[in-house]
Amino acid sequence: IMNNKQINSMVDEIIDLMQDKKVKDIVVLDVKKLTSLTDYFILCTSESTPQTKAVMDHIYKNMREQGYRPNNLEDTKSLEWVAMDYFNIVIHIFNEDTRNYYQFERLWGDAKIRKIDE
Repeated sequence: IMNNKQINSMVDEIIDLMQDKKVKDIVVLDVKKLTSLTDYFILCTSESTPQTKAVMDHIYKNMREQGYRPNNLEDTKSLEWVAMDYFNIVIHIFNEDTRNYYQFERLWGDAKIRKIDE
């Protein structure tokens, strides 16, 4: 079980790792009060399949080095949408069309939303 400080530092680290790979539109949704599934969703948009694979591998490798393994890793065959579940934090890497289609922020409209500047 992680404390808030650890969770917050993991959120910051994941944002940094995403930025390393130049993804767009990073958003953190605080859903602690809305669901027991997780505390945060971190979303980003990837501009290509290779970029999606690169950011996914980069996060996975760096988290594993710190002893964090995803509880679940789900991806669509074409990597249109990848979900990496780290218990307190669930990462969603979308391509542009999929992100626009699912409107994740609207789905979780009551969440506290933090947009990360590029």
